[in-house]
Formats: sequence, structure tokens, C-alpha cells
Amino acid sequence: MTGKQTVLGRTLQLARANVNALIDQAEDPRKMLDQLIRDYANNIREAEQAVATTIGNLRLMEADHKEDTGAADEWGAKALAASRKADELRAGGDAAGAGTFDDLARKALERQITAEGEATAAEPLIAAQTEVVEKLKQNLDAMREKLTDLDSRRDRLVARAKTAEAQHRMLDAVASMDVTDPTADLGRFEAKVRREEARARGRAELADSSLDAQFEQLEDLGKQVEVDARLAQLKAGDAPRTDAGRAAA
Repeated sequence: MTGKQTVLGRTLQLARANVNALIDQAEDPRKMLDQLIRDYANNIREAEQAVATTIGNLRLMEADHKEDTGAADEWGAKALAASRKADELRAGGDAAGAGTFDDLARKALERQITAEGEATAAEPLIAAQTEVVEKLKQNLDAMREKLTDLDSRRDRLVARAKTAEAQHRMLDAVASMDVTDPTADLGRFEAKVRREEARARGRAELADSSLDAQFEQLEDLGKQVEVDARLAQLKAGDAPRTDAGRAAA
């Protein structure tokens, strides 16, 4: 019984284990769960073998008890038959024959008593073994239900683990991206465009001022030519004429 109880005790202890704590310690929760299910299923098979052996022993004891009770009944019937034969012979005056059958009846009764004693001695053992078998069956049923529960929990936990893994991948992808506000990039680009526009306007203004200066230089040059022409007229003795006078002439 010690070995059988050890098997069931170890299996039930595994059934009561905190599965979530085991998962937290595992590097790969899915592999840990699968291994846990395999180990538990193996222990259940070991427990089933132990229970089957216990049931087999009980059935042997029951068979022996049935054989003993059957033998007791059989020897009782033989003793009764021999006793009646002895009474019949004694009534007929055959004392020697009656004595022989009485001896046979006594031997049959001795065998009956032996068989009854063996059957009686086996009864408490059979009762105790029957109680043990019932408890083992109940524990085995509980372990099978626990295995079903572990399967269901494994499926749910694996689904949750996959969901969490997908969330982590998404968060990692987001973390690897430049998560700054894209309007900031547009703002910087707009500022650059404005600077380029201002630069272009500056160059245009610079070009316009240079052109004005050139025209002013031309005007100054025209005045100087007029001055030189009038000076030449003065030197030649001619009175300088204005533009209006030249037009009248």
C-alpha cells in the first residue's frame, strides 16, 4: 500500500501545484505548460497501473473468499451426507459401517471449519481493500478531471501569451520608429521654405537696386556730356543754348 499511496500522493501534489507560479519561472511558458501536461498525464498512467494492481489484488482476494465459502458449503454438505449414512447404518445394526461414515463426517467438518476460518479471516481484509480501491478510484477520477482542467487552462494561457506577445511586438515596432510629431518636420520644412523665399526676395531686391544704380549712372553720364558740350560752346564763343532754345532754333 505504501508504494500505491506514494504514487497517488505525488500525483495529487502535482495537481495542487500553482500552475501560474511555474509559468512565471519558465523561460517559455508554452513549453512549460506542455511539459506539465505530459508529466501529469504520465503520473496519471502510473496511478492507473497502481489502481489496477490494487483492484486485481482485491479481485483475487474476493475469488479466494468465494472459493473458501464454496468449499465450506461443499464440506458441510459432505459431512451431512456422511452423518446421515452413518445414522442409516446404525439404525440397520451396522455399527462398524456407521462408525466409518461418522469418521468421514468428522473429517468433512474439519475441512469445513478450515475453509470457514480462511473465509472469515479474509473478510476484513477484503473490506479494507474495497475501501482503498474506492478511494483510489475517486482520486483517479479527480486527477483525470484535473488533467482536463489543465488542458483547458493551458489553451487559455497560451492564447493569452500569444496576445501579449503580439502586443509586445507592436510596442517594440512603435518604439523603434520616430514617434515625434510629424507636424514638427513639416514646420521645419516650412521654415526652410520661408528662408529660401526670403533669400530669393533679397536677391531680387538686390538686383533691382543694382539696375537703378546703373540707370542713375547713365543719367549722371548724360549730364556730364551736356556740361562738356556747353563748356565747349563757351570756349568757342557761342552762348550755350538750353534745350528749349535748341528746340526753337
